[in-house]
Formats: sequence, C-alpha cells, structure tokens
Amino acid sequence: MTATRAIARSAFALVALLPLLATAGERGQYARQWPLALGQEESGAYRVVLDEAVYRSAIDPALGDVEVFNAAGRPLPAALLSPEQPLARAPRTLALPWFPLPAQDPAVGGGDLRLVAERDGEGGIVRIEAGVVPRDGEAHAPGQWLVDASRLREPVRALLLEWEQPQQSLQARYRVEGSDDLGQWRTLNGGTTLLDLERGGERLRQGRITLDRQARYLRLLPVGPGPVPVLTGVVAELSPPPPDTRWEWLEIRGERRSEGGQEHFDFVLPGRFPMERADVHLPGNNAEQWSLYSRERGDGSWLWRAGPWMAFQVGGAEGASQSEPKPLPRTVRDRHWRLTPGTPVGDAEPVLRLGYRPEVLVFLAQGEPPFALAAGSANARRTEAPIPGLLEALRKQRGAGWQPAPAYLAEAPEELAGERALRPQQQVDWKSLLLWGLLVAGAVLVAALGLSLLRRPPAQS
Repeated sequence: MTATRAIARSAFALVALLPLLATAGERGQYARQWPLALGQEESGAYRVVLDEAVYRSAIDPALGDVEVFNAAGRPLPAALLSPEQPLARAPRTLALPWFPLPAQDPAVGGGDLRLVAERDGEGGIVRIEAGVVPRDGEAHAPGQWLVDASRLREPVRALLLEWEQPQQSLQARYRVEGSDDLGQWRTLNGGTTLLDLERGGERLRQGRITLDRQARYLRLLPVGPGPVPVLTGVVAELSPPPPDTRWEWLEIRGERRSEGGQEHFDFVLPGRFPMERADVHLPGNNAEQWSLYSRERGDGSWLWRAGPWMAFQVGGAEGASQSEPKPLPRTVRDRHWRLTPGTPVGDAEPVLRLGYRPEVLVFLAQGEPPFALAAGSANARRTEAPIPGLLEALRKQRGAGWQPAPAYLAEAPEELAGERALRPQQQVDWKSLLLWGLLVAGAVLVAALGLSLLRRPPAQS
C-alpha cells in the first residue's frame, strides 16, 4: 500500500499546483511597464493619458494589452476611455445684473411694460426706470424681476436664483420671458417651481430655472398668487468649457506600388494609434485628389477610409496656404494604410500624416503602490471593468465637476519580458489537463489496488 499512497499523494500535489501555474507571471507576460506618479494621494480612482510610447508597445487591435498593476503584481480594475469621457467639467457661472419690476399680476396676461433704461456702449443696462400700464381689472402681485444678459456672448443654459431664507416654507412657480429690445417678449420657460423647505434641521432648496431659448433681457414673473422669494442675486449657468483638444500627428513615409496600372503608396504604422484624421504632404506647390484605405493584416482586403479629397499647398508672399486635415468616419487602429492619387504624381513621394487624440485609461487603486502601467503582450488581455458607470455614480454623489485624479507615466519604461511577450504562446487548457490528470491518477490508483489484492495470500478457511 506504500506505492498506492505515494501515487495518491502525487495526484493531489498535481491538483494543488495547477491553479498556481495558471495564474503565475501575469505581469511577466507584458513587454514593458511604466511606473506611475500619482497626482493626488488616496484618490481611489486615477486617469492616465496614454503617450506615443505606449501605443508603439501595444499590439492588440482593441488595445487590450494595456493594463495597470499594483506593487504586488495584481491587475487593477481599469477601462479605456475616449479623451473627453473622464473629464466631467463643471458648468461656468456668471452673476448677472437684475432689477425689481413694478408688481403686476401675470395671471391675467401681464400689463405692458414701459421701461426707460440707461445703457452703456455694449447695451448693458446701467439704470432703469420701469412703469406698467395696467389692463382693466388687473390685480397686483410682488416678486417680478428684470435680468440683464445683454453682455453675454454665449448661450445661457439656466438661471440660478438666490434669495433670503424665508420665515416659512416657500413654494412658488415662475415663468421666464425674453426680449431683445425690451418691447417684444416671448416665453423662454413656461413654468418652473422654486422650493425652499425646512424640516428637522434639513433644508431643501431648488432655485434653478432652465431656458429653452436665448434673449438679451429676461423677465421673471410668478405664475399665480402666493408668497414669493426675496431675491438677492441671479447667476447665469453657462455651458462647460470644451475639453482641450490635443492632437498628435505621425508622419510616415511609404513605398510606391503599382497594381493593375494604378499607382499606390503603402504605409505601415509603428503601433496601435487611434487615428481620426488624415493629411498628405507633397513638396512644393501642389494640389492632388487622394483616396485613403487601410487594413489590419498585410494580406487582408483594403477598406475605404476617406476621399477622394483634395490636399493642396500653395506658397505666396503672405506665406504658405494648405488644406485642412480630412476627418475619418470613425477611429481606426489598423497597421497598414494605402494612399491612391487621382492622377500620377511623378517622382514626388507623399508623406502621410495621421492625427489622433491620446486616450485615457482610468483605473481603481487597490492594494499598495507603486502602481505601474504595462503594455505589449500577445497572450495577456485586460478585463474591462464597468468604469464609465462608476464615474457617473461618483459624479452624482460628489458633484458634476468631479473627475479622477491624474496619474503620470514615467519618462523611461522598464523592460519586463521584452520581445518574448510579443510572440504568441500555445495556450494550455488547464481545465482539460486537470480532468485528464485526475482520470489517469484514478486509473492508476484502481490498478494499484487490484494488484495489491492479487498479491495478498488467500485466506485460510
């Protein structure tokens, strides 16, 4: 039975070892890594802007071979996002001048507003004298204001009202009218309820009124009778600033080819860049029609990407003029590109310029730092985490202006597996291997038990 027990121990050791073999060396499956410097300690979520070196290292068409690890070598939850996705910028606000209006009851249609306004050179109201020509049977109501938005040169998304804390709960419905000349008025918001409620030491306040259209002057009128707020300020909510568009460009020289009597120029990208724009440069003054194609593999079919469009460059005494880059219909990461001219270009060699915006990898900090971003693997792939949904939930809790803290790539990468990581390895099916190992170990164990029974001397009657 000693041999039988030894076989059983070996089988159980194999079973225990297989999970370790299946998960070992995950960081070692990448070509190189960049240590990360955190812009803020203990932020929880970080964003890394990818640079050219990372794109040159990655080989997966979907950039799945870019991953973040902690100090213990464990992969962290991460997702690749477009350049503007992690940047939830808070709306801009600007205080606006406002003036109280003579009280009138808008429920009966509102009287004709007569304004004598002193304005500056830009149309802004410096001083206002207001009067109302009431209509027959018209009652009076307080809480009406005129807001001067004439100096703004961009749309107002909403008005944020500020008022004194009321003695009791407040609920008032307001509409907003707009005018460009203080004479003709149109409705910009048919009705929004303003709230200021307090209970048990907690206060609920709602003073935001959205605008459907724009006007130089705004008139705020209560809808119906009832208590109104004592206004102290009006703030315009403007659209948030657009994210900074940072375009990077690669200039590539190609090879001239001729197929079926048509001249082409073929180019090979040095990495997995998210190309969004294309441009062509020829020496000297030129104007040429171009068509652009790409493909993933060198033996694949060419797919149309842009054109035909005209790229030109014309010099002069005032300087050179050139065509704008051509936007691509979608982001393309293909390695192989082809330019086809509309007419022969002679001995000129075109330079293909492809533009991209660096993407962002957002990850959650788990475990101990330092963290590092690894890239370039033919065998390892990042598991995409539900980061976009998490960012939306965090913005609802922390405010619309919240965004992940920045993390910065080191200037020089550290080599891991190097070029070995870029060579595909035969994948081992550990589950099947484990099952076969258990079957073989079981068969050997049964055979050993049978032999031990055969060798045992027969029992005496």
